[in-house]
Amino acid sequence: MAAMESDKLPSHFLNHAVVPAQSNRRRRVSTALLLLGIPLFILIQAVLTFHSQSPRTSSIPIHASKTLQKCRHLHTKPNPPPDFNLRKQSDRFVPGTRATLLRNATIWTGGIKGFEIVEGDLLLDQGLIKAVGRVDTSVLEVYKTDLVVMDLEGAWVTPGIVDLHSHLGVDSAPELRGSSDTNSVKGIAQPWLRSVDGLNTHDEAYLLSIAGGVTTAVVLPGSADAIGGQAFAIKLRPTKERSASSMLLEPPFFLNGSDVDPALPPRWRQMKHACGENPSRVYSGTRMDTIWSFRESYNKARMIKESQDEYCSKATTGQWEGLGEFPEDLQWEALVDVLRGRVKIQTHCYEATDLDGLLSNEFQFPIAAFHHASEAYLVPDLLKNAYGKITFPSSVDDDFIDFAEHAPAVALFATNGRYKREAYRASEFAPRILADNGLKVVMKSDHPVLNSRYLLYEAQQAHYYGLRGNLALASVTSTPAVVMGADHRLGFIKAGYDADIVAWDSHPLALGATPKQVWIDGISQIDSPFSSQKPASFQKPPATPDFDQEAYEAIKYDGLPPLQMRQPKSDVVIFINVANLFVRRQGSIHEVYSGAGVESTRTVVVKNGVIVCDGSEPTCERNYDGINAEWMDLEGGSLSPGLISFGSPLAMEDIQGEPSTRDGTVHDLFHGDSPKIIEDSVIRAADGLQFAVRDTLYAYQAGVMTGISAPSSRGFLSGLSTVFATGAGHKLEKGAVVQEIAALHVKIGHYSSSPSVSTQIAALRKLLGGGAIGELGARFKEVAKGEMTLAVAVESADIMSSLIKLKQEVETQTGSDLRLTFTGASEAHIIAQELGKNQIGVILTRPRPFPMTWESRRILPGLPLSKDNAITVLLSHNVTVGIGIEEQWSARNTRFDVAWAALEAHGEISKAEALALASVNIEKLLGVKSGHSHGDLVATRGGTLLDFQSRVVGLISSGRGVVDLV
Repeated sequence: MAAMESDKLPSHFLNHAVVPAQSNRRRRVSTALLLLGIPLFILIQAVLTFHSQSPRTSSIPIHASKTLQKCRHLHTKPNPPPDFNLRKQSDRFVPGTRATLLRNATIWTGGIKGFEIVEGDLLLDQGLIKAVGRVDTSVLEVYKTDLVVMDLEGAWVTPGIVDLHSHLGVDSAPELRGSSDTNSVKGIAQPWLRSVDGLNTHDEAYLLSIAGGVTTAVVLPGSADAIGGQAFAIKLRPTKERSASSMLLEPPFFLNGSDVDPALPPRWRQMKHACGENPSRVYSGTRMDTIWSFRESYNKARMIKESQDEYCSKATTGQWEGLGEFPEDLQWEALVDVLRGRVKIQTHCYEATDLDGLLSNEFQFPIAAFHHASEAYLVPDLLKNAYGKITFPSSVDDDFIDFAEHAPAVALFATNGRYKREAYRASEFAPRILADNGLKVVMKSDHPVLNSRYLLYEAQQAHYYGLRGNLALASVTSTPAVVMGADHRLGFIKAGYDADIVAWDSHPLALGATPKQVWIDGISQIDSPFSSQKPASFQKPPATPDFDQEAYEAIKYDGLPPLQMRQPKSDVVIFINVANLFVRRQGSIHEVYSGAGVESTRTVVVKNGVIVCDGSEPTCERNYDGINAEWMDLEGGSLSPGLISFGSPLAMEDIQGEPSTRDGTVHDLFHGDSPKIIEDSVIRAADGLQFAVRDTLYAYQAGVMTGISAPSSRGFLSGLSTVFATGAGHKLEKGAVVQEIAALHVKIGHYSSSPSVSTQIAALRKLLGGGAIGELGARFKEVAKGEMTLAVAVESADIMSSLIKLKQEVETQTGSDLRLTFTGASEAHIIAQELGKNQIGVILTRPRPFPMTWESRRILPGLPLSKDNAITVLLSHNVTVGIGIEEQWSARNTRFDVAWAALEAHGEISKAEALALASVNIEKLLGVKSGHSHGDLVATRGGTLLDFQSRVVGLISSGRGVVDLV
């Protein structure tokens, strides 16, 4: 640790009565023994008497008092100090921080099993919550004018979000060669490693995550190793010390010169374990090898533990002869602590076989949580049989939900799955199924796998698919606090708890809920936050659809339920109680009508996949009364155009991590390893389409009726994208391929083994100028003449600027308008005006931005950090904007992506315009001609396709001539 003013430790090291490492040991021993009720002089007299009477002993060694102290605390379990909740000031309090009074708040406290809601005020002072609800005037008088008062006008307030599974700081943004300290490959079992030793204090994600309400994160080592090392919980706020150790919530002990008073209970430690594919893949082994590494390591730790216990048995009875020094090993001491029940084990495991084989019963140590655990919902009883009973501090009382106390928690993604074999049976219904079986559910980010700024979105989705509202909110606040052993200070809004608070602009389970302000240790974290007025309905928890049958089938079919939809009994389907009708018209989306209630709804009749009566005539329903038709009540729902997904290899692969399930990658033009037979060819995505794969069908069921995919490439040239129907069963089915060829795709940027950016642009210039032969030359000639769209995957505004100049150059030479679209385009907002002037469209494949790479670091973050975001800025300069995705599992969430964009646009994007972002705009930007998909419609019950409480119940395809029903 760097030297500090007056050689003092940072204030947070004073937690748990921390004292300097070189302080008087005799005083500390006396304190410890007094707490045990044994006066020091009596103990020494007893030991001396024993020695004088026993011929087997010799004189007491000089380290006796220290060793006896250590022996007496070997079995002490972690807990806060007895007087912790009586503290008047937080150990993390920053002197000079003014007290804050939050008036007129709607406070979700986490109490009474997550059902307690208090309407009133919240007083924050000394880094603590001082009062909740009614704050007496007499209490406030002591502050006089030295009090920050904020009227929240009824806004929702929750505890700060706790991310139980994060790699913030060790897998930091932007990605650079020296920015990843997540995994070690020096050995398969390394409990001695510590994530804090790689914590980057300059990670650009800290503030972004705070802007999503995250206040605390458990920073885990990666999953390349069976035992990856020790994890550390951090608070995200920047500190004056600017050090990694100053961010720690509660340093365990002996960290960078700090020393916890041994008279007090120890703090919880955290450790990362992993099993299954990741360690097997990294070490070219098998699950058998991984489990053996656990068994070997724990056996080593057990032998050390037993030798310590035997040593202490003799030492405490005065048998010092030949004992020597206390037996310990710095490499293995953390694993010994696991066996003593003083470490929270956070375990990366997916499949039932892994959950069953982690040896916790064999070596008798509890597991705090299984992470990812995509098959846990199929074997809940297996988790309940895990070893031991995890001790929860008594401070929780009756506030926390009554779960199987000894069973590990399960830390999950909401809908992210099928990215490797282990995750293939992942289910969106897992959180509700696990909770219904009495297991603790945590929603996690695995940041930066998912941007932890939107961890609350994981809880919102879990709620949408059936997790009860109190448990959904608890899954990112109180539950992870309990699981990590920090619920004596985090996860609840109670007097005496840390002042980590979030005020939201809407109900936290409403789509797009955004912090109005975030406080960590009582300090506001966002300077001049921006907010947007949300509809009044967003101040209430959203009603959720009924997915009981789907949840039942997820279990019935062992995680792989059939995804085919029901065919109607007639070629005529009559939709009644339709409140909204949106249709394609002249390249845009129009809202034909919008009902204010069920009494103003209409009837829409569809025959053979085509609307024959749109409800504009009152006789719509009567004209078809009595015929053999299928009737469907939308209960105030809507019909809207089917959405389009672009940006991921949707329908080009089934399991991302399994080569045999993918089309594969295109050879890079800049490498001389392409087969000669195709060196002048352009790869067509249509040739590699795979229909009826699970992610594609999930997308279809969520209203994404059309997909556009380009060939996967790690290099400059990708190839020709194709347009396909997501609901089709195979390629030869009617309407399965909507358009064989759409756009020509290339990538410009710093990617793996790439030549310079200037070399790539030079190559593109030559190709556009006729410098290629065969099909390659012919396709680029089409592009140069404006007959085909050129889609360039690019992130940097500087590279985009060079491409704009190239476009102008080509247009001058050819006299034709070059149809150019940028995809990815994280920095497009910087040159929005130039894009508009040059008629270049943009598809944002990361609509909620993240500075993943150096080329994408200059993002416009959006609310609450900036008033505008990339979408609103681009639209304001007449740029055609589309919303895409990066990974195919997220195609199903496209409807929520466009709804979220509209919510953050300050009313400047209508529902029809939001739908256009993922439909007609994509068609324009990628050269999709008028075709069968233009008649696609999605039927939703209980709201529009953009509403969180609605669900898709029908898909109408004019191109395929079918109506699919749920």
